[in-house]
Amino acid sequence: MGEWFGVALALVSSCLGGTAAAVTRYLILDADPITLAGIRWGIGFLCVLPTAVLLRVRWPQRGDWLPIAALGLCFFGLFFVFYNIAVSFTTAARASLALSTLPLQTMVVGALLGIEALTVRKSAGVCIAVIGVVAALASGLSAAPAGAWQGELIMTAAVLCMAFYNVWSRPFIRRSSALGFLTIGMGSGAAALILFASLTGRIGALQGFGASQWIAAVYLGVGGGALAFILWVWALERATPTRVANTMTVNPIAAGLLATQLVGEPITLNLVVGLVAVFAGIWIATADGKKS
Repeated sequence: MGEWFGVALALVSSCLGGTAAAVTRYLILDADPITLAGIRWGIGFLCVLPTAVLLRVRWPQRGDWLPIAALGLCFFGLFFVFYNIAVSFTTAARASLALSTLPLQTMVVGALLGIEALTVRKSAGVCIAVIGVVAALASGLSAAPAGAWQGELIMTAAVLCMAFYNVWSRPFIRRSSALGFLTIGMGSGAAALILFASLTGRIGALQGFGASQWIAAVYLGVGGGALAFILWVWALERATPTRVANTMTVNPIAAGLLATQLVGEPITLNLVVGLVAVFAGIWIATADGKKS
């Protein structure tokens, strides 16, 4: 029950993450990648911190603060800057499909670090999901924006940051709490991004935001930031990193559906076919009858 509940939390988180990709695509023309990441995690931190205080979470030990902050800088800082750059090159759905290589990378990183043993079923499920992603991207390349492959390549490479974050976060979460861990990491990433954007003058781009952009930015921080990652770290408390990461393959569905409304991006047949393989992979990887 605990494992399945963790997977369910991760599925909701991944859906929120997908909508965030569409909102990012909508906002990226009005703000640079660093400023946009700073907005997302600055607003997210302002939601997560009071939530953690009100719930009286168990905070990490002092000795863990520095490595948790480093993980936060790597993930909320570095990863999401590259995430925003990737989305500026390609469609929200295609960027999210590239992001769906996360399960394979998490599985490999977890195995290399000795955190999570591989099983035949998990390996088959993840491989089927990733093959669906690759097939969907390759078959739809001719209809993609010019230079889309650059964004998808950047996203695939950047996902390695999130894979390490997923695997390395579990021991810190177990020693403290999901929200305590998330608050310190998100706060560190947000502070670094906002400081850099301010010192370089990039934050001045926010002066051109209208009401619709600010509404989108608030959603990005609250829904695609705070809520999505509260659910994500709760999922990591309850399920293995690979199973949590495997839910990322539903990300393109939410991204594609919302992007059709925000920026007029079409949902193509190759995307639908790829997602059938994605769902098959999720079921295979999570529906094993034996403990793995």
